[in-house]
Amino acid sequence: MATVDNLRNELIEKILSINNKAFLEAIDQLISSGSSALEMSELTEDQKKMLKMSEEDSKNGKLISQEAMDKRNLEWLNAM
Repeated sequence: MATVDNLRNELIEKILSINNKAFLEAIDQLISSGSSALEMSELTEDQKKMLKMSEEDSKNGKLISQEAMDKRNLEWLNAM
């Protein structure tokens, strides 16, 4: 597996060989949007409460399978 430095250098070499302006702009946009996606965002108090409730439900075995949820949703939709 390539180290981070090796991978970075390989990417730089590949980018240097590209002459297509639109392609380079797309790469630039991808890299720019990727770095902002890595920034941490603060959860709201309501989001934190919901996560804690979910953890408690999981600990207490209050779970439903995806299959059972799909069946429940279909029944609800068909009842409308």
